[in-house]
Amino acid sequence: MAKNNGMEEPDRRQLLLAGGMAAAGLALGAPPAQAAGTAPIVNTSYGKVRGFMEDGVKIFKGIPYGASTAGANRFMPPQPPAPWSGVRDATLFGNRAPQTDATGFMEEEVVALDRTAQSEDCLRLNIWTAGADDGKKRPVMLWCHGGGFTGGSGGNVRYDGAMLAKKHGVVLVTVNHRLNAFGFLYLAKLGGEKYADSGNVGMLDIVAALNWVKDNIAAFGGDPGNVTIFGQSGGGSKVTTAMAMPQAVGRFHRVIAQSGVSLKAITPDEGTEIAVRIMAQLGLQPNQVDQLQQMSFQKIVAALGPMGPAGRFGPVLDGRNLASGNGAFDPVAPSLSANVPMILGSTLTEITFLNSTPLDPIDDATLRADVKRGLKVDDAETEKLIALYKKDFPAADNVRLFQLIATDNWLTANVALVAERKAALGAAPAYVYHFEKPTPVHGGKLGVPHTLEVSYVFDNLDGPTDDIITGTGKDRYPLADKMSRAWVNFARTGDPNVSGLPNWRPYSAKDRAVMIFNDQCKLVVDPHSEARQAIGALHVRQGQTSA
Repeated sequence: MAKNNGMEEPDRRQLLLAGGMAAAGLALGAPPAQAAGTAPIVNTSYGKVRGFMEDGVKIFKGIPYGASTAGANRFMPPQPPAPWSGVRDATLFGNRAPQTDATGFMEEEVVALDRTAQSEDCLRLNIWTAGADDGKKRPVMLWCHGGGFTGGSGGNVRYDGAMLAKKHGVVLVTVNHRLNAFGFLYLAKLGGEKYADSGNVGMLDIVAALNWVKDNIAAFGGDPGNVTIFGQSGGGSKVTTAMAMPQAVGRFHRVIAQSGVSLKAITPDEGTEIAVRIMAQLGLQPNQVDQLQQMSFQKIVAALGPMGPAGRFGPVLDGRNLASGNGAFDPVAPSLSANVPMILGSTLTEITFLNSTPLDPIDDATLRADVKRGLKVDDAETEKLIALYKKDFPAADNVRLFQLIATDNWLTANVALVAERKAALGAAPAYVYHFEKPTPVHGGKLGVPHTLEVSYVFDNLDGPTDDIITGTGKDRYPLADKMSRAWVNFARTGDPNVSGLPNWRPYSAKDRAVMIFNDQCKLVVDPHSEARQAIGALHVRQGQTSA
């Protein structure tokens, strides 16, 4: 039985799942003690920052790339941080953006979430690098965190960039930015020109971080002319949104979207309706927009919970920051970023990430009822979909069939659509993957859930909580090595092909090549094509995407 600091592995796992991070001896926030004069110091355009060294990696946390977003800066585009004198400590993560704490996720994910204090002074970034001020030009990878457009932070312990920096030679950056109502509340129709950007200031924060990287990353050993933006879940939606923003394009050179893409944006009418509802929740009339800047952020956060589905937040098609089509990738891919290559993909059973997903056996009647309700289809369409998936997955039981259908409806079909639209531009490749290595945790019931591949991409299988989701088997290491090397080679050259993988061809409507990541990696052409087409057609009929 595996040991960890004298604690048997199953006991440690249960302690962590119960929320006992500190009790397990995992000091996730404090840096190690440094000998005098050994802590790295780097000069940025706003002042000097002091980080710390850990196992050969220079780490800088909580560096300001923008001013506080409180008060008069609330709902406004980000402002530069105030310069400082002396040397600023950069050894602890900055505050999280204001948000409601996440619920409804599998317990294997919750243990990794950042629980630092919240503040509107949240525009902070974190850097991992193997060298600073050494004249080298390492590829830069800027990670946008998950949590949709409403929660999360760059301080999630699974986003630790040490292995990517030390083993793979990149400069890894993670970012905190405004979320939910603070980042995406569209107030232009209610408050006028003053609030013209309010529906997209969370994305403008990411643009500001990219501008900071352009101006400062060379001092941290990075190449400002070779920046990859990547992210998972909401992070994937953010990086694909950035591809349609004139302020962002030109600040990055490659994109990787993991289990998240952006198709349609919120319309100005929808955004205004959301704003009216949240103002009513706060006791304000539609003509009292300025009062939103005067109340505490805690009061606004408290009003988000009761909003329920009506409190949908995300980028808004405001005609300024997002101006074409229906959003980032609808009805076509953005021409602004036509020359930027992409990797995008999903996992086999993304949906098991959500606690509402059944994990235990279900009978035929329950399967039909769950598919009918979950996909909003009639009896005939339900029977057709189940038959297609039974043909493609003959060994799957009913609960796994539902997970597969719900996953493709949630994410996988949209990944294929975005890849097809990107490829149609004919200017830069789109490489598509499907992550299919199951996790043995939770008795194997989770299959291949949302977020599972993050530990493999970051090559972090030995991180403090990564084995909680990946398991502890040695069989994990070869796949993590291949995936992390593929991601880094793509960041370095625009081509993800590395030794140990089959030749990974770009995706196109004629050659829908998909790299399957599992113990045995393989390239498959148009996997489960009938199911893909059926769900794609369903999305068009339901208005989720354009034909």
